[in-house]
Amino acid sequence: MLIGDVIRKYRKQAGITQEEMARRLGVTTPAVNKWENNNTQPDITLLAPIARLLGITTDTLLSYRESLSPEEIAAFVKKLDQDLETREYGEVFADVKKMLEEYPNCDQLIWQAAVILQARRNLNHVPDKEKYDDMIYGWLERCLQSEDGNIRKEAAGSLFYAYLQRGEYEKAQSYLSYLAVDSPERKRKEAVIFSKTGKKQEAYRAYEELLFTNYQFISLVLNDLRILYMEDGNHEMAWKLVDVQNQAARVFEMGRYNEVSTGLDVAAWEKDVPKTAEIMGGILESVDHIADFTQSLLYQHMIFKEMDPGFADRLRKSLIDGMRDESYSYMRGNDLWEEILEKGIDSPLRVEDTLVSDSNQTS
Repeated sequence: MLIGDVIRKYRKQAGITQEEMARRLGVTTPAVNKWENNNTQPDITLLAPIARLLGITTDTLLSYRESLSPEEIAAFVKKLDQDLETREYGEVFADVKKMLEEYPNCDQLIWQAAVILQARRNLNHVPDKEKYDDMIYGWLERCLQSEDGNIRKEAAGSLFYAYLQRGEYEKAQSYLSYLAVDSPERKRKEAVIFSKTGKKQEAYRAYEELLFTNYQFISLVLNDLRILYMEDGNHEMAWKLVDVQNQAARVFEMGRYNEVSTGLDVAAWEKDVPKTAEIMGGILESVDHIADFTQSLLYQHMIFKEMDPGFADRLRKSLIDGMRDESYSYMRGNDLWEEILEKGIDSPLRVEDTLVSDSNQTS
């Protein structure tokens, strides 16, 4: 905390106005205002009078006991680990408590010390370990007020598991409010609570929704990564990612359409006639099965909106219309391609027909 922030904090706590502080220190009100906005700093000769006026020590004023550097915290954590290996837990705990009393506003230090002491208390089979609960949980509760969002989140997670282990499920659930509403980790923890409180159907649904949404996210990442490799002209990695994306669709049981619909852009990029015909044939063949994932046992507790009966036909028509795009001009002369464009298609294609047509085209 900067000295101006310290002055403002303790001046307000003391109920002193900037004007009164300026008068008692023999300076101007704008000078005090500049200190508190960290535009200037008070003269060194004023440090002791300011501390006395605010009822604090000069150490507090200068934040000597406010925080530690990342390097100092890392050294403390290393020593704490070593001490817990060689000394009695109670002795180490007392030393840590004293240290945290000296740095009551160093959130990073408090959080890491609390997490380590909590974990080692269980691993080291500490006698009467429950007697340390109030202090450790109090430190973690303190971290929930941190300005650092990551510290708040981690502290909430530690408290969640602590109360979950104690069977205090309502208390554990209360800490989920510190996680983003749409956070996958929050949803997973909610599923854990459901499973522990007899709400098995809700737990199944929550886990299945996590599988489903994470597949969608994975698919998007693989797609973006593939495009990046294409921009760099890396054909091998582009096809590698097509294969991985198709495998992901199979693993997550997303249905035949999602298993074959990737890679058309790579084939078009390479102007590969046989490959383009093969992929498009597979896509057109599987359009009627685009919603097969709704029948997967992996998602049996999820509720899906019923697909419009005419959606598959509209999608098939849209795909065929897209085949007329100039980007597919290299496909002119391919027997299957020309036949579809000329007559349209009234029934799903078979991939074998596509491959036969490719063979004729290239022979």
